[in-house]
Amino acid sequence: MIRQNVLKIPQEILDSARLTINDLKTEIAVSLYAQGRLSIGKARELANMSLWEFRQLLSFRRISPHYNIPDLDEDMSTLRKLG
Repeated sequence: MIRQNVLKIPQEILDSARLTINDLKTEIAVSLYAQGRLSIGKARELANMSLWEFRQLLSFRRISPHYNIPDLDEDMSTLRKLG
């Protein structure tokens, strides 16, 4: 069973920010990803987007993917193994 927590946000706050609940979840997901607090998989899940859609959103907002030298080395090793 998945445990869920409830966060109550007054509608007037959402109205003032001109956000829907889904918009707010997306904003939280993007922010937490940018801070390195969520992986791209968990962030896109929170935003209820496909990986492709979430990556496009990050690109549009000029948020770089979290990809470092060890990730590159691992990808290069995999490519060499595949020929």
